[in-house]
Amino acid sequence: MKILRYVAIGVGTLVVAGVGAVAWSASRTEADINGFAARVAELGEENPAPALNPALMSELPAPVQRYFDYVFIGPVPRYSSVRLEAKGSFRRPLTETFNDTTAQQTIAVGEPALVFAATTPVMPGVWARAYDFFAEGQMEMKAKVLSTLTVVDERETPELNQISLRRWLLESALYPEALLPGGPVTWEAIDDGSARAIVSADGLSASLVARFDTEGRMTEMVAEEDGDLTTPYHGSGEHVARRDYRPVGNQMIPFGFTISRMAGGELYPFWDAEITDISYRE
Repeated sequence: MKILRYVAIGVGTLVVAGVGAVAWSASRTEADINGFAARVAELGEENPAPALNPALMSELPAPVQRYFDYVFIGPVPRYSSVRLEAKGSFRRPLTETFNDTTAQQTIAVGEPALVFAATTPVMPGVWARAYDFFAEGQMEMKAKVLSTLTVVDERETPELNQISLRRWLLESALYPEALLPGGPVTWEAIDDGSARAIVSADGLSASLVARFDTEGRMTEMVAEEDGDLTTPYHGSGEHVARRDYRPVGNQMIPFGFTISRMAGGELYPFWDAEITDISYRE
């Protein structure tokens, strides 16, 4: 009986130690994410977004002018960063199953920088905590099972840095001030329903084609080249669809979205979600 008692004590000690280790590692992961969010917000304050310039606005492609007429429903607000929370269904890279997922983002408006963090269940009692951080032209990406065991660890490369810059552009319908002329984004005309958005910063450049409906809503942003579907990460994705525009202050913001990989003319959604909270920092 003593042996059984000692075994039970030993197992209990190991369990407690394991739980403690996970808790400590999870706290360090969250500290890293919070530090990245603080840095993104700081960059937003240091690099203001462009103010409305009527002369420059008049030179924009017609569908982009229509978009700004729709999206700003009062004086153009001034803010340096945006923080949002979302929930929906997420498909991990190289898998087909979707899982309920929650996510948080902090994004600078006048300077391309962001941090995205998400929690996705892997199996009962086991979760993955993943984050992407991009600032000053460099990115890093990690995913950790139980917020502890690193399973994805991608550091900056020219390709990943450019993908991360495109990610900032892909999210820009959530902070339309960043798309005003005079900032890091320029516009090229395509036709009456679409225009090319080009973002340049820190020696990098990326572009997406924005599509607009007749009322001026931006409904899609799409890359002009196929994605590599074999990578262990989704990166920015190559396509986003936006829906459910609602007023937030003096601007119209799309609360629903689907982000997809794209290749061979086919879309492969991986993040279908709704914004549950969004706030802007002046």
